[in-house]
Amino acid sequence: MVKPVKHAALGIAGLLVLLLLWWGGIVLFGGDGLALRFAPQATFASLLELLGHAELYEHVAVSLKRILVGLVLALLVGVPLGLLVGSYRRLDAATTPAFQFLRMISPLSWMPVVVMLMGVGDAPIYFLLAFAALWPILLNTAAGVRQLDPRWLQLSRSLSATRWETLRKVILPGVVGHVLTGVRLAIGIVWIVLVPCEMLGVSAGLGYFILDTRDRLAYSELMAMVLVIGVLGFMLDALARGLHRRWVHG
Repeated sequence: MVKPVKHAALGIAGLLVLLLLWWGGIVLFGGDGLALRFAPQATFASLLELLGHAELYEHVAVSLKRILVGLVLALLVGVPLGLLVGSYRRLDAATTPAFQFLRMISPLSWMPVVVMLMGVGDAPIYFLLAFAALWPILLNTAAGVRQLDPRWLQLSRSLSATRWETLRKVILPGVVGHVLTGVRLAIGIVWIVLVPCEMLGVSAGLGYFILDTRDRLAYSELMAMVLVIGVLGFMLDALARGLHRRWVHG
């Protein structure tokens, strides 16, 4: 019990140091009145005001929906592909160079192409988020298959289990931990990609709201939205960590 409390205290201390650095940066470099609009005092005042308006929650809901759709699409493609790649060495050898090549291309590089092909709206955002989330899920699933205990598969064969039974009873339960690790990594990536994606001509979402605050010169609101994005990202990561911990440790 003491250890978690100590860790929590250290985490809070780290956040306070970050807040102090933020305030110190404004004091040192905020000679003009414009920089003071980014100060913690103005930011937290705007944040409290925004929390009292339904508009903020509508933008958050839209962004979370896009994250969920992107992750589901990535899971639907990445898990089956990962199972195949991890199960067949020749397929792994044939696809690894292509997958690694595509993985190293920033999803944001595809923005102009996707907009020209799909237009503006949710469709290109879903594609870009799914593309960003695909690789950690696929690669972690394949790694999980390779790390399965061969004795499990041998036992399955000795019991005359069908391929479907082996997949359902042995392989899938054995790789769930790796899939959850991939999901956690994917959440971190798509959360970063989301904001610029929501600047693709849509009329709702956190990225759109940031552009709106910039256009209105509401800089304290802009900083408040940055804090909201950080807090939501932290909560999503904590949720993914909790699911992984519960699965691995029971």
